[in-house]
Order: sequence, then C-alpha cells, then structure tokens
Amino acid sequence: MAEIQEVVVVDAVRSAIGKSGRNGMKKNGQLCQASAQELLANTMRGMLDRVKAKSPKFDEHIIEDVIVGCLSQLGEQGGNIARFATLLAGIPEEACSCTVNQYCNAGLKSIMFGAQSIQVGNGDAVICSGVELMSHYGMGSDVMTAMQAELPVRFTARADEIGMTVSQGECAEKISDDEGHTREELDAFGAWSMKKAVEAQRNGWFDHIIPYEFEWNGETHRVQTDEVMRDKAADDPEGFLEDLRGLPSPFRADGKVTAGNSSQIVDGSAAVLLMSAKKAEELDIEPLCKISSLAVAGGKPDPMLLAPIPAMEKALARAGKTIEDMDIIEPNEAFATPCLAFANAFGYAYDDPRVNPTGGAIGMGHPIGASGVMYFGEMVQHLKRTRGKYGIQTLCGGGGLGVAAVVEAV
Repeated sequence: MAEIQEVVVVDAVRSAIGKSGRNGMKKNGQLCQASAQELLANTMRGMLDRVKAKSPKFDEHIIEDVIVGCLSQLGEQGGNIARFATLLAGIPEEACSCTVNQYCNAGLKSIMFGAQSIQVGNGDAVICSGVELMSHYGMGSDVMTAMQAELPVRFTARADEIGMTVSQGECAEKISDDEGHTREELDAFGAWSMKKAVEAQRNGWFDHIIPYEFEWNGETHRVQTDEVMRDKAADDPEGFLEDLRGLPSPFRADGKVTAGNSSQIVDGSAAVLLMSAKKAEELDIEPLCKISSLAVAGGKPDPMLLAPIPAMEKALARAGKTIEDMDIIEPNEAFATPCLAFANAFGYAYDDPRVNPTGGAIGMGHPIGASGVMYFGEMVQHLKRTRGKYGIQTLCGGGGLGVAAVVEAV
C-alpha cells in the first residue's frame, strides 16, 4: 500500500469579482461580457506563472489533474469547462480535467478531490479551481433552459416529500426563527462583512488577484479590482447599517433575511495549486500551508444550510483540534443566518475577529462554483500574512450538504 502523502497549498489566487448583470440591464458588471472559459483559463495561467517565478524548477508536466467547481454547467460553462480552460491556459494536454457540481460546496469539493488524489499517491500536483458567471447563468438556469427548450424534463412528484423544493432564503428564515436571531443581528453581521472587505481591499490584501483583459465590441476591458465593495460600510458604518435596516425581505412580509444580510450574486473565478509536500520540497517551493483534514456531511434539506456543523465537527476531530485552536474561521456567508448558527453551535461570538477577516460572501460576493476555492484562498493567504497557525473553512450547499477543511501553517 502506498504511503499517505502530506498535501500542501503552493499558491491560491482569484480573479477580481464583478457585479452580476448584462448590458441593457439595470446592473452592468465588469465581467458580464467575459467568457467563463477564458476567465478561468486566465486565472489558472496567472497562478502557474506566479509559481514558476518563485521556482524555476517547476515543470507543468507534473500536473496530474485539473478539477473545477461549477454550478450551472451549460453554455460556455458546459461541455466540461475544466478541459476547455486547461487547454486554453496552455497546461500540458496530458493533464486530465474534471468539472464538479455540489452547489455552493463545489469549489471546496474540488480541493478535496485534489488533496485526496495526492494523499494516496495518484499524482504530485493538482490544480483545483472554480468559476461562475452568474451574469450568464443564474441559479437554476440549467433546469430552466431545458424546460424552455421543451426538452423532456421529468421532475419527481415526491420532491416536496424529500424537502427539495424549499428555497434557501426561506430556509434561512426558518433557521433564524429556530435560533432566535434578530433582524438587528443579521444586519450587523452583513454590515461587518462589508466593512472588513472594504478595509482588506484598502490594505492591499488582495494582491493575489490575477488581472484579466478581454475584448468586447472593439474595446479592451481590463479587470483587476473588485467592484462589489461599498465604501460607506467603512467610511460611515452607522449610516451603512441604517441603509441595511431599510431593505425589505423578499421571502416574508415580516422577514429578517434581506439583500443586506445575504450573499451578493457575482461573477468570478479562483484557483489553488496543491502539491505533495515531498514534491514541493524537491522544487524548493515554500508552501502557504498544509491540509490537515477534510470532511463532508449531509443534513436536513428543509431547512438546509446547517450541514456545515457536523462537517466542521468531523474536520476538527480528524485534525485533533478544537475551534479554540483556530486562528481563522471561514464560514461561507450564503446568508448571515447560518453563520450565526455556526457560532452558536461552537460557542464563539458571531462577531469574533477570527471570522472571515477579509470579508465574506456578503461583502465580496458568492460566485457559486468558485466560492469554495476563492474563500479557501482568502483564508490561507491571510493565515500566511498574519503568521497564524490554523484555519477552518466551511460551506453550506443546496439540499442540505456541508463541507469543511482544516489547514495548518508550515
């Protein structure tokens, strides 16, 4: 039996984030006319060039696989976008390519698949990426497109019975009811996320963004800075919080869940390069961290969003650590509601400074398939920046799914 290999994170990068929206719509995001294939390829190419600059010994022919998280796999995000992007990025064609979908879990799931492959000796290096252009393909567009094309869509008549028809927003409302969250707490969390993201951007902490240029209608567009942060959150926190208090809830007339305490719909991509510790040492590469443990879990589909709790419990136990050992706690901010629930379950304050120190999906956006890779990258980059020791990341997913990973500085 092959020896279990230690897996390290060599680099973690992302694109700048763009607002969702197409020309002619009320919103017009900076990536709305980009190609998801080209954007993803550019992000991966930029990461590999960074690694080469650090280690001339690095040879891309050691890349065993390219694994990409993506929710809406249609249009240019269909047809195994991982393979398109692999070849467009100039990665040697002998590298395999695979696209995975596990709702919001997809990006971190790609990292899990890559890490597990290296652990058991099936290769020395794997690229784990994610992409989502929600300007082009919103949640549910794969199903709606099939229906609009009058393809034979045959939904089970038992979808209600198994809890797969409830919306995530309504689930967030139910969890807030059960947990006793107040609208004030949810809005405060949302404002705090945005403030942290603005401050991180101003501090220059997003220097791992890979710039992207593309042509559209005869013009060159260069995208290198996030456009989703709102400066008012840092410049006038009370005024920004007051703005959030005035937002309506789309899920209930008297609801607590609003656009201000939910994730932003955005466009973006991200990439991570994993390697065996042995190979990284051989190539004189100083890694960002090592992966200590991984975990998945299922939970109730109605209300969904709470499966990260058992996933985190498993990941911490497998790493031999507790939440108190963590220097960074990185829960995906699909909604403020589950983040408060996680804090309650593990006994830390929801505004603990360890929580999403550079902002989360409320402040920076949630490009579904890319989010797991993007926020994994934010966690490991900040862990290195602050010389922390341990970090844990988790994401909730549609249907009641959860993933979690613990990393350790090396």
